[in-house]
Amino acid sequence: MTELRAGGATAAPAGGSPAGTPPGGAPDPKRRRRGRWGKYDRREAIAGYLFISPWIIGFLVFTLGAMVYSLVISFSRYNLATNEATPIGLANYAELFDDPRIATSLANTLFYAVLAVPLEIVFALFLASLLNQATKGAGFFRTLYYLPRMTPAVATAAIFFLLLNGNSGAINQGLRFLGLEGPQWLVDPDWVKPSIVLMTLWGVSGTMVIFLAALKNVPRELYEVAELDGAGPWRKFRSITLPMISSAMFFNVIILTIAAFQIFDQAYLLFWRDQSNASPEASLFYAIYLFQQAFRQFNFGFAAAMAWLLFVIIMSITFIQMRFGNRFVYYEGDKD
Repeated sequence: MTELRAGGATAAPAGGSPAGTPPGGAPDPKRRRRGRWGKYDRREAIAGYLFISPWIIGFLVFTLGAMVYSLVISFSRYNLATNEATPIGLANYAELFDDPRIATSLANTLFYAVLAVPLEIVFALFLASLLNQATKGAGFFRTLYYLPRMTPAVATAAIFFLLLNGNSGAINQGLRFLGLEGPQWLVDPDWVKPSIVLMTLWGVSGTMVIFLAALKNVPRELYEVAELDGAGPWRKFRSITLPMISSAMFFNVIILTIAAFQIFDQAYLLFWRDQSNASPEASLFYAIYLFQQAFRQFNFGFAAAMAWLLFVIIMSITFIQMRFGNRFVYYEGDKD
């Protein structure tokens, strides 16, 4: 079949266009672009992988490799001296359900997470709201509020060890000045976990910075329109601020929950650093008991099983949060 054109007759297949040519007769722009840039794209991809190769190697060796190795030894009795692992099947995982301190440490960790995460969210959002409204000296106050985040954990623990002293601590002295009798923060089992929460709130500035960035991105026009409609501060906060920063809040809740289930530094430095003193059972968190099994009793197989149980718990809680919490999050790209 032939097709007549202004310049004469050209042969064409039954479809009406030469092979590899669109119906209109013009060459395929995507194919031409691939031919021109394909070699450059490959070079660019190779260069990119070379630049990130140190991180990839580190992840494969020190993260993924360590996870796989810990999974292997969790099914064995590991001897650190001889570097030998004797397979014992599911005995380590069965022992998790027989050890009463596993249940105690998990209960303490869960209680701490339920108490600490909401308080951290509320306190960080309160500080971020104050900084967002600041006009003069805003940079100074941002730096001032972020300084506790830069303080080493050991120094922070030493400070709070003095502040929370039940007899001569500054917090109880301030309560006595107000006519109140403060508790024995570091001795009374009912106040051990609240004392660790107070120490955690000291470093809440990282969460505060995320909230501050989200508040800065809320359009001012929404507040102006709300004021014209007669909305008060609480109504503007509930109907505008919270929905607009819901994605940042969702992110912070997930990150803080994961961190709460892995709490170690605060409790260890306050209660478990000195093994000569009897530490209250209320301060025994899951990560601390895992540390004791691995590096005090050298029971690495059981500690690896504990680590994988914690991994499953955190993944399950995160999945639930992602599954149900995502419904209440507003994204700027949403059509509705």
